[in-house]
Amino acid sequence: MTMKTMVVLLKGYPRLSETFIAQELLGLERAGFELVLVAMRRPTDKKRHPVHDEIKAPVHYLPEYLHQEPMRVLRGLATALTKPGFWRAATTFFSDLPRDFSRNRFRRFGQAAVLVAEWPKAASWLHVHFIHTPASVARYASLISGVPWTVSAHAKDIWTSQPWDLSDKLAEARWAVTCTQAGYEKLQSLTDRPNVHLSYHGLDLDRFPHFSQPRPLRDGSAPADPVALLSVGRAVEKKGYDVLLQAMARLPRDLSWRFTHVGGGDELPRLKALAVELGIDGRIIWKGALDQRDILQHYRDSDLFALACRITADGDRDGLPNVLVEASSQALPIVSTDISGIGELFTTDENGLLVAPDDAEALALALERAIRDPGLRHRLGSAAEDRVRRDFDHHTSIRDLDRLFSASFREQDAAAEGATR
Repeated sequence: MTMKTMVVLLKGYPRLSETFIAQELLGLERAGFELVLVAMRRPTDKKRHPVHDEIKAPVHYLPEYLHQEPMRVLRGLATALTKPGFWRAATTFFSDLPRDFSRNRFRRFGQAAVLVAEWPKAASWLHVHFIHTPASVARYASLISGVPWTVSAHAKDIWTSQPWDLSDKLAEARWAVTCTQAGYEKLQSLTDRPNVHLSYHGLDLDRFPHFSQPRPLRDGSAPADPVALLSVGRAVEKKGYDVLLQAMARLPRDLSWRFTHVGGGDELPRLKALAVELGIDGRIIWKGALDQRDILQHYRDSDLFALACRITADGDRDGLPNVLVEASSQALPIVSTDISGIGELFTTDENGLLVAPDDAEALALALERAIRDPGLRHRLGSAAEDRVRRDFDHHTSIRDLDRLFSASFREQDAAAEGATR
């Protein structure tokens, strides 16, 4: 089989919060795949991770809003009209429209037309990250062009999409892969086809080598040497930072701790105001967005990692946040919530402390227990690191994808050879 070029469609690129995608792209390149990246949004982050600079694939951008590039969209539609699959795609679009009558739906069809019109000549496959709006673009583009497509589904895209939308996409995609058992079971329940696969993202452990330096035995009793709490994540509702702040405000007043938050996000102003209202702002450092090298140092400088993930009213939630895997690779013990894929890595009192989401009192008790007991932190952190290094190496997920893509390309080659006989 001659290795072929594939287009990878992304919602936005590059993004600091999606290191798992960048890590996967680099892994596929190193496995011998030639990629062309197409993003629906331009980057908004001011920083980049080192992994982004190691990826060789060229990056192209679709019109984020159709009215911003009307001539490009019109040229795309004119080209799409000449394709044999255009009217099948149009029929699908008009079938979808009554169920989702929105500008977003029109935008995805227009973006699909531009993608088809500007399709790289060497590319013979389309893979898309996220099964919500990016997969809508991929689905329409595949119908128009006849190029097969596959999808990686993650968290928000699974849990905030309508069942009919997921079912329709799973019926047409060659296969789907997702990164948690919870996501796998959800998708598998919506299709009769055996085309959904589970593959944990894992971590590039070369970037997160073992940290051999022992951590101080802080127990919260020394005001001059407080226990260092850390959290890394965007300040958005599903991360539960308001609950975490409320939990920290419930900690005994004589307990010495400081908290560092790393990440951007629209809710930062509200959270900072909440910290002032709760009277704990003097114990908090807000670092903003940092690259992976700086974040690694924060893992090593901290005593305890906390993340209060929750399920929002619209169903949005994390899968298995990559930062929990990263922190664990440095034997940094975690306190978090038992939702989605978090319980697939951590077991309370075995390699972490998990509580129910949206329960500030339970979270405060878990934090206090870990703050006061450095021996417990050491035991949990060591066990978590052992689990990550044994079961969450990203080479496993790359091998899974290599197998899936290689099988698909072999089938494509066999079909093409049969058509020429």
